[in-house]
Formats: sequence, structure tokens, C-alpha cells
Amino acid sequence: MTFYSPSQRAWQERFDSVPLADRVEQAIVADAVDDFFGGFIASRDFFFLATVDGNGMPTVSYKGGAAGLVKVVDPTTLAFPNYDGNGMFLSVGNIDDSHKIGMLFIDLETPNRLRIQATASVSDDDELLSTWPGADLVVRARVEKVFHNCGRYIHKHERVSASKYVPAADGTVPYPAWKRIDAVQDVLPTKDRGQAELQGGVITFDDYIGKLLAGDS
Repeated sequence: MTFYSPSQRAWQERFDSVPLADRVEQAIVADAVDDFFGGFIASRDFFFLATVDGNGMPTVSYKGGAAGLVKVVDPTTLAFPNYDGNGMFLSVGNIDDSHKIGMLFIDLETPNRLRIQATASVSDDDELLSTWPGADLVVRARVEKVFHNCGRYIHKHERVSASKYVPAADGTVPYPAWKRIDAVQDVLPTKDRGQAELQGGVITFDDYIGKLLAGDS
């Protein structure tokens, strides 16, 4: 399989970049994770995950956790957890549909970035599940392509603090404010029913927006 699609080639031809695109592919695109790539992945505590559903509709999600969130199982296999979310299961549902994913790892302080294209699957009984306390699923990704990109357009950011929602060693996390919103109380999963009252009480959507804007969501 060629790296570039016909449409990508057409745009390269239009802008006279076919030789350059071929040289870049030869220089940076690999089919396995080496020690350099693996070290960068292991140092990251977040990444962006692109998935596509069965109708061809894409979505991109931010995935965060502790450093080492994504585990390099071997040079062609990555694994990462799925934590409690908003109940939509867009990413894992899309993985079940198409199995194709894109992963973008960024260091916003240096800056630096790494991109991976892979074929993935989801499991609720993967042997690595206990590696991530608080996780409910594990995604395994078979690496197809990995490449390091120029970071010149990445704006530099300074880290302030880690999210308080990164699971502790025993898997516990603070109860999220959005699950206290009055409009969702009757549709929460069974495990969350009645928790709002124990966590400070039910709030309105406007209350939640106030917390969100204040950085306390």
C-alpha cells in the first residue's frame, strides 16, 4: 500500500511538491516504534485520538492521564486505557466500526510532535487493564505508520498543573461536576445514581458553565 492517496498526490502535483513529499516520506515515515519514538510516547500524559465511524464520519478526542498513558507493548503494538467519560463512547464505538485510528502526541513546551496511524481493537478483559487503575477498557493499536513532524507551528505553552481527574493509584477520581447537572440525573448510569447529593448537591446547567469558565469543572 502506498503512503499517499490519489487525492493527496493530486494536490502535491498542483503545488509541485511530489519530489519533496517522496523525500519526506523516505526520511521520516517508519512502520514501527523505535527507542526514540517509544521514549517520546512514554513521556506524554495526553494525546489526541482520531477515529472514524461506520458512515465515514470522523471525530477527534483528547485523551489524558498520567505520564505513560500510552504503553509501547512492542515495536508495532501500542495500548492505552479508556476512562469514564460522558457515556457517548464515540471513540471506542468508532474503533469497533472501522478499526482505523490516528494518534497525535504533542510536547507543547519544547515543542515537538509525533503522529501514528494504526489499526485498533477494544477489550474489557485485556491483560493490561490493571495497568491503568480506574480504566474500564483497553485499546490495542497495531502500528501501520509512525512519523515525527516539524514543530514550527506549535505554540509554546507552559504547564500549570495536572488534571485532578487523573486516576489515583487505587483508581479513585473526584466526582465530575457535569454529573451533578439536574438535567441528567434521570439518565445517569446506575453506578452514578444518587451521587450528586453526596458530592455537594444537584446543580443547574448554568452553575456548571460557571464552574467550567472558572476552571473548576
